[in-house]
Amino acid sequence: MAKKKTVVIALGHRALGRTLPEQKTATRQAAKAVADLVELGHNVVVCHSNSSQVSMIHMAMGEFAVNHREYTKCPMSVCSAMSQGYIGYDLQNSVRAELITRGIQKPVSTILTQVLVDPYDEAFYEPSKIIGRVLSREEAEEEELRGNHVVQTKEGYRRIVASPVPREIIEIESIKALLEADQVVICCGGGGIPVIEQGVDLRGASAVIEKDLASGLLAVELEADILMILTSVDAVALNYNTDNEKILGRISVRQARSYCEEDQFEAGKMLPKFQAAINFVELGLNRKAIITSIPRAKAAFLGKAGTTIVDSL
Repeated sequence: MAKKKTVVIALGHRALGRTLPEQKTATRQAAKAVADLVELGHNVVVCHSNSSQVSMIHMAMGEFAVNHREYTKCPMSVCSAMSQGYIGYDLQNSVRAELITRGIQKPVSTILTQVLVDPYDEAFYEPSKIIGRVLSREEAEEEELRGNHVVQTKEGYRRIVASPVPREIIEIESIKALLEADQVVICCGGGGIPVIEQGVDLRGASAVIEKDLASGLLAVELEADILMILTSVDAVALNYNTDNEKILGRISVRQARSYCEEDQFEAGKMLPKFQAAINFVELGLNRKAIITSIPRAKAAFLGKAGTTIVDSL
C-alpha cells in the first residue's frame, strides 16, 4: 500500500462563486476534488480564497455604518473572520456530504485561522489590494481622514489595503491535532486573518494576505508532501494566450524560478501561485507542487494532468 500523504489544497476564488447561491453550487464541485484525495487514502487540508465574499461583507458593513452612524465601520480583520465562518460552513457541509455519499465516515472541521504578519512589512507602506465598493469623492476623502488609503481607478475611488507576507500560522498546533485525529481540515480562509503581535495580544491588521502564499506557508509548517493549487486553468502555460503558448507539464523548481524572473506570470494571478510552489518545494525533500483545475485535480495528483513542480527532474 502506498504511503499516506498529507496534501494541502488551495482553492481559488472561482472555486467559490460570487453570490451565496453560486457558492453553494461551487463548493459541491470543490468537495468532489477533496473527496477524491481522501478516497485515495490521504490526509487533506483545504485552504480557500475569499475575495468576492470579503468584499461583499466589507461593502455591506460599510453601508450599514453609513446608515447607522452609531455603529463604527467593521475592521478588515473582522470582515475576514466573518468570511472564514460562512465559507467554511458551506465547504465543510459540502465535503461532509460528498464523503458520506462515498461511504466514508470522516469528520470535517473548519478552523478560524489567524496569520501573523510583520508590522514593518514594506507592503504596509505601499498598499495595493483593492477592497470594497466604488466610493464617491466625499467618501474617499472621509476614508483618508480616517487614515485609510484610497486610489482613483477608472471606475471611481477605491480603498486599498496592504498585502503583507505571511510569517506564522497562529492555530497551527490545532490544525495538526485535527489532522492527527484523522479529520479533513478547512483553514487559512482568504489567506488567514492578518494579525500583529502587541505584547500578549494579537491585533487585527488592515490588510489582506495572499491566499496562495498562506497556503504554501501552511504546507511548510505541516511538513506536507504535496501543495495542490486549484485554479481556473488545467495547466500553466508560458506565453499565455498567444500563438507561442506552451503548456507546462512536469518542471523543476529551477525552471519555475527562471520563468518568474522572465516575468512570464502576472502579479496577483499566476505569479503568487508559482512563488508559493517554489518556496514549498525548496524547503523539503521529495515535495511537489501541483497547479491545475478542480475537474482535473485527481488526474493531476496521479501525474496525468496539470503542471507539477519538483525539486529536480
